[in-house]
Amino acid sequence: MHPTTADCNLVLATQQLTEFLAVVADRPDESAAQHAAVECALRALDADLAVLMVDGGVAAAVGLPVNRIPAYALTTSYLAGRPATLRVGDVTYTLAVAPLGGASSGMLVIGRESGDSSDLSDFTDEEICLLRGMARVLELSLQALHLVEAERRQASENSRLIDSLRRRQRLFDELSQIQRAIARREPLPEILNRVTAGVAELLDVDIAGLTVLENDDPDRMSLVSAAGVPDDVPAKMQRIPVAALGVVGLSIMGDELVAVDDYSNSPIAVPELVQHRVKSVMAVPVHENGVVVGAMFAGMHTVRRDWDKASQEMLLAFAEHASLAVTDARTLTEMNASFHDSLTGLASRSLFVTRTENALGNVRNGGAAALLVGLDRFKMINDALGHGSGDQLLAAVADRLRECLRTDDTAARLGGDEFAVLLPEANNVEAAVPVARRIVTAMREPFDLDGRETFVTCSIGVAFGEAGQHDAQELLVRADLALFEAKKGKDQYAVFEPSMRESFQRHLEMEADLRRAVLRHEFQLRFQPIVRLATNEISGLEALVRWQHPERGMIPPLDFIPLAEETGMIVPIGEWVLREACRQAAGWNAQREPGNPLSVSVNLSAVQLERVELTELVSSALAESGLPAQCLVIELTESLLVDHRQETLDRLAAVKALGVRLAIDDFGTGYSSLAYLRRFPVDIIKIDKSFVDDVGDVPAAAALTLGIIQLGQALQLSTVAEGIEDAGQLSELTDGNCELGQGYFFAEPLTPEAMQDLLFPPTAA
Repeated sequence: MHPTTADCNLVLATQQLTEFLAVVADRPDESAAQHAAVECALRALDADLAVLMVDGGVAAAVGLPVNRIPAYALTTSYLAGRPATLRVGDVTYTLAVAPLGGASSGMLVIGRESGDSSDLSDFTDEEICLLRGMARVLELSLQALHLVEAERRQASENSRLIDSLRRRQRLFDELSQIQRAIARREPLPEILNRVTAGVAELLDVDIAGLTVLENDDPDRMSLVSAAGVPDDVPAKMQRIPVAALGVVGLSIMGDELVAVDDYSNSPIAVPELVQHRVKSVMAVPVHENGVVVGAMFAGMHTVRRDWDKASQEMLLAFAEHASLAVTDARTLTEMNASFHDSLTGLASRSLFVTRTENALGNVRNGGAAALLVGLDRFKMINDALGHGSGDQLLAAVADRLRECLRTDDTAARLGGDEFAVLLPEANNVEAAVPVARRIVTAMREPFDLDGRETFVTCSIGVAFGEAGQHDAQELLVRADLALFEAKKGKDQYAVFEPSMRESFQRHLEMEADLRRAVLRHEFQLRFQPIVRLATNEISGLEALVRWQHPERGMIPPLDFIPLAEETGMIVPIGEWVLREACRQAAGWNAQREPGNPLSVSVNLSAVQLERVELTELVSSALAESGLPAQCLVIELTESLLVDHRQETLDRLAAVKALGVRLAIDDFGTGYSSLAYLRRFPVDIIKIDKSFVDDVGDVPAAAALTLGIIQLGQALQLSTVAEGIEDAGQLSELTDGNCELGQGYFFAEPLTPEAMQDLLFPPTAA
């Protein structure tokens, strides 16, 4: 089979970028790298002019003397919108521009002299993608030079302190060797092992390692490099949930340095690591093109370590070089995928952004609309059916997207289960709404995955950008904010509104506060009694978590639990709730008469149920507290049972085997059926408050509630009525043979001190 023109263009682009990488990385200082970059860009793109602008000035130029480059005109025209041409003297150049970030802002500009036929001088989308790849490489190289120079200056400034100087010099030498290894294109695993070994040696720690997020599931990570750990540990630390790895997980999720000096007493400590005598841990995020892709960590298991500023800065320096290595190693891979996504055949992110910029740069178009499409249940389907079926589903979604679009529209896969659509000649946002509706409707139809009928819905964010007024980045930010709003309800679309920025900012602030709350241990427990209706005796308690914010006061669960589940923070929060609830219940049972113990109910989220270590966690909480297993009740929501996998059943069966009882919370509000009740090892059903509210006034509600009670009796399940607030409701439920109840009629959720007084009233003096 003969290679296509696209294949030849891709091979040529890869060769040109490889040459650019070698030429720039070989230069010893910033000035030499800048001049090499413009020379190589000029040759690779067959241009007549190449200019590098840094901080508003011309840093290097080929094709014209530096003093003839109109720097101000280039900069101001680029800020106003993508410049199409530049006139210098009698010569007009057609331009292509790639922005440059990093320590110094700027841009890499190439130009061709305009001839009689303007089409011959225009740059293709593929050439613009290649130019952007060169800009990223140049940015990376300059950033590395800045880091090495910063370390050199730091070593010089500390010359008064000999020990510090030697340490800095060793760091400088080590980082220089790593940088040279990156420039020589040594294999990425070898470079990362060099980085990890450097951390262990120069920080003088017992263990060091690097974890990286999985490409197909960014909620999981694997250990890819380690020093000082037993040989069998790396194999065990593969595809671990991010939220389950304490300090390292927090560093990734919060994109910040997390240092814990006294690990065993930290609320985010992982019990397994405490058992392995880990005493101090520090972790910092590792990035690829500014996006968190993993974390580097250092730890001690022989003695405690106070992570001083010098240690933190050193780990940050090594993590930055790991980031450089990862980014550099994947640059060529990205270029190979610059034009189309290999799985779906849709446009890649790079090509999508380029076409968006072209659409917004042409004022004759009026503007362009962008739709960001996210699948609502993809992760669950991918986990349940396997990655092969997940890939098959993504390809089928791509086909449906194509069917919803016109010939001139562009569909792209941005990564994972997120897609994008560009409507290049839309006059307003209303023109995009019918397309969004078509896509939402199309996705509701079942997908055939190897004979298995599978359903998945989507959420869509819709935004409009005016030509000459907005750039591609702003348009995508708007669409992303709209997508965030759409995902709150799922299976719908949302159109961007300016107020969404404030809503998203509040969400980010709440998320940051929640991460700090985990570290500062700002959570409290409340206990609500569960009463045996026939005797009015307290037989159990439900543990309910509350967040005592230092500035906003008590925050109710509905305001932070969904966010905790979304971010994974529910894992450390839920672990603390379980251990503390068991401890409190065991303490109260020790004060009660033998043979009449209280049970304690703890809610379990779907995120917690995903943890492989769940059974060990429950067993550990029972052992530490001394609470008998039959006194612990784990409460599950109906939706969790509907979206179950075989692993869910196996994990619940393992927890049940400990002697723990299981309850379905809010029964009747979701998708309850006899099939679920028979299949899951359930002991208790809790009748939702919405049924109890009308039980004394609405005959239909009373009949339905009585039916649920009789269903529980027939299946030999205990029934608990939630939300009892008056004597009439209590009378109806008691007459209907409901076994247990809870609600404000008996007591509101109480602090441990108030519950102590309720269970054991103080005697009068």
